[in-house]
Amino acid sequence: MLVVMEKGTTEQTVQATVNAIEKRGYTARPIPGGDRVSIGILHNKGSIDAANFLGLEGVKEVIPVTKPYKLVSREFKQENTHVKVGNAVFGNGSLPIIAGPCAVESESQVLSIAKSVKEAGAKLFRGGAFKPRTSPYSFQGLGKKGLEFLAKVREETGLPVVTEVMDVENFDLVEEYADVVQIGTRNMQNFSLLKRAGKSYRPIILKRGMSAMLQEWLMAAEYIMEEGNNNVILCERGVRTFVRHSRNTLDLSVVPAAKKESHLPIIVDPSHAAGVRDQVISLAYASAALGADGVMIEVHNNPDEALSDGAQSLYPEQFFTVMEKMTAIHKIIEK
Repeated sequence: MLVVMEKGTTEQTVQATVNAIEKRGYTARPIPGGDRVSIGILHNKGSIDAANFLGLEGVKEVIPVTKPYKLVSREFKQENTHVKVGNAVFGNGSLPIIAGPCAVESESQVLSIAKSVKEAGAKLFRGGAFKPRTSPYSFQGLGKKGLEFLAKVREETGLPVVTEVMDVENFDLVEEYADVVQIGTRNMQNFSLLKRAGKSYRPIILKRGMSAMLQEWLMAAEYIMEEGNNNVILCERGVRTFVRHSRNTLDLSVVPAAKKESHLPIIVDPSHAAGVRDQVISLAYASAALGADGVMIEVHNNPDEALSDGAQSLYPEQFFTVMEKMTAIHKIIEK
């Protein structure tokens, strides 16, 4: 249930309403909006009598919430959530681009790529220090040393860095170095990891599981928000289907569907969906045309020798052209 307060209600009145809700054994979660505050009622077992709260000072209306996910739902919050990272804002109608290699391989590698993508217009730098790989014999990442290289990127270029966390045990370490913590597709329903992310002071990028329905994805985001972290960015990265012409199938239809269901920003990762460089370019353009809140693209200065996902990584000069065209497409959509 959602308790909507009158416009201009004081903090003291909001707190009094919170106290009244909690005295009845519920959890109250204030949700600041554009010009008013709403209070979500959580952890209720069964229906709630709206009459218990309609008579309270400052309460405008009480709205039942029908979705199984509460905090991420449009029913709870009508306005789009804006997640600010450095000079980028996800969810405000702009199109921030996150770019960088799949894996951090060396200091010189990430610095070279970071300077290239920044010059092209990217707002954040991505790179994996810990790599969850299908094969145990594949490159698993540089770990802490990779995080140190990412910190060097931020220091020298000013780009905030995005990197993936693998488990609860290394969350503190990743959180210390990263500006945005990514939860990968294989961990979308790692509930202990989601709860730890909910306690983080860093924004979280939550990738969709490779076979996850929209409702399951949003419920995973609910785990994070329920613990108190409201800075969640959804990331569509393709789902597993029967096709053979690409690694996965990029589900662009989920972007408008997610925007209808949730106030959270949603970005698209065409690189992991396609697995093929030429397809990445086309899908990046489609993502910009669709009205996504951002795009994440893999770029490598020497893809042929990349230790991870070289076939789907753009060359820096390709990325420069893609950035120009995505920007032009987005300007048309804005109009």
